[in-house]
Amino acid sequence: MKTIVFTGGGSAGHVTPNLALMHKLKQQGWDVKYIGSATGIEKEIIDREGVPFYPISSGKLRRYFDLKNIKDPFKVMKGVYESYRLLKRLKPAIVFSKGGFVSVPVVLGSRMNNIPVIIHESDMTPGLANKISIPFATKVCVTFPESLSHIKGGKSVLTGLPIREHISSGKATRALQLCDFHSQKPVILVMGGSLGSQVLNQAVRSNLVRLLQQFQIVHLCGKGNVSVEHLHTRGYKQFEYLNEELPDVLAMTDLVISRAGATSIFEFLGLEKPMLLIPLSRQASRGDQILNAASFQKAGYADVIQEEDLTTEGLGDHVEALYKNRETYKAAMQSRNESDAVAAIVKLIESHSNSL
Repeated sequence: MKTIVFTGGGSAGHVTPNLALMHKLKQQGWDVKYIGSATGIEKEIIDREGVPFYPISSGKLRRYFDLKNIKDPFKVMKGVYESYRLLKRLKPAIVFSKGGFVSVPVVLGSRMNNIPVIIHESDMTPGLANKISIPFATKVCVTFPESLSHIKGGKSVLTGLPIREHISSGKATRALQLCDFHSQKPVILVMGGSLGSQVLNQAVRSNLVRLLQQFQIVHLCGKGNVSVEHLHTRGYKQFEYLNEELPDVLAMTDLVISRAGATSIFEFLGLEKPMLLIPLSRQASRGDQILNAASFQKAGYADVIQEEDLTTEGLGDHVEALYKNRETYKAAMQSRNESDAVAAIVKLIESHSNSL
């Protein structure tokens, strides 16, 4: 039996694509293990999957000045040593990295043990962690065709983004009951990423009076962000986060208001949900979500509002226009060239893993 070690963390977007691959590889007889941060969101997600989880030290790699930049490199060095020792003991045939700061020590530890590494980059351009890791990788899987030109050395392979099978298995009737909704009004799902978004939360709540006239709204607002003021607002249901119930809620959903993280928007695309995307601004990010949103807008999958252009009235106008033209967006999604990312990546893993 071959062993594969997965890594990636810091946000759900660096973890959930791994789940689709882990499920497939376990079906094919692989022994699956995971290395991540003890305090990151990845531990909680992977523990639910029943996969052995090995925590390591991890420091954040920042592009800006912060006093933590002084001590975090030492955390990374400790993580490299811990990864090296762990990988020497686990003896995986290959390591698969989804990115995030915790992945860097694991990739370096793999190189020190001569273990091949496959990296997946969700966004159009590589994040800092993957930029550091790519020189040590055997192959780099990318999601967007535009990404191929950003990876040097002939390592890039266009695979798309692995989508969890169960995300499409939901039942709308269960979600209607969960949210105490009815079937006479369409449903908007609001998602601000795994950690929530204060910008989206405020914009949607400022628009509730208008939106609730035509829609019901289920709002994934992030930990600690539930509004007590709106707990009993009819047609508006808040959750900090959803796990097992998310497929049901997606089955019930007619429109999505979301940030533009690649994992989420590709899941919405796979389910053919028209999207209004509000990407993180360049002041709060490296601009990857802006590029993701622009690609989806160009393909006809989504409407986009830049964060600096977001207003209460504008949000309502865009939502109403999106719903009015929803069939046009769905038609664009249905006409895309769909690929099986899971199958493509599993094939790469099998072909580049060390023989035992």
